Amino acid sequence: MTRRTGRRPGNPGTREAILDAARTAFAERGYDAASIRGIAATAQVDPALVHHYFGSKDQLFLAAMNFPVDPGQLVPKVLAGDRDGVGERMVRIFLGVWDSPAGSAAQALLRSAVSNEWTARLLREFVTTQVLRRVLENLDVDPVELPLRGSLVATQMIGLAMMRHVVRLEPVASADPETLVAAIGPTIQRYLTGPLPS
Repeated sequence: MTRRTGRRPGNPGTREAILDAARTAFAERGYDAASIRGIAATAQVDPALVHHYFGSKDQLFLAAMNFPVDPGQLVPKVLAGDRDGVGERMVRIFLGVWDSPAGSAAQALLRSAVSNEWTARLLREFVTTQVLRRVLENLDVDPVELPLRGSLVATQMIGLAMMRHVVRLEPVASADPETLVAAIGPTIQRYLTGPLPS
């Protein structure tokens, strides 16, 4: 009989214990302040085991959120092309996710955030750190304006998701995506790069 080599696998509850600890840490401390080491300590595992199961902190956060897509793969597509088209590309890609079968997980998260403060905190952290910060830091805008610009974009995008997929307000609910891109994209662009009220 030969002995197996390599890392000993965690017990079946290890992955879920790490996810529970991560959800608590991200909700209570936020993405930036939560650490792999702290999450591992709460889950009573070695930090290397967190990396074994999830890889990076970003990947752990996505798993904790149970979000259907990785913004790290989508944000470069939003930023590809001229600066004046970022708003339209953002709406187009956003609708591509929310209107797809993968969007059902995002819809469930949004519904839960409306009635659950803990989920709302996680959603805030996700939208702020994984999407808006990544887009805005690549646009040449005053860093002091980033929080307001990001919040304004979020009001429009989350409002669109709510009206199209949760409330199902017509004709937005059944509108062709390109109609919404043309209508909402310029507003997103203004929030991203246009002048702000003084």
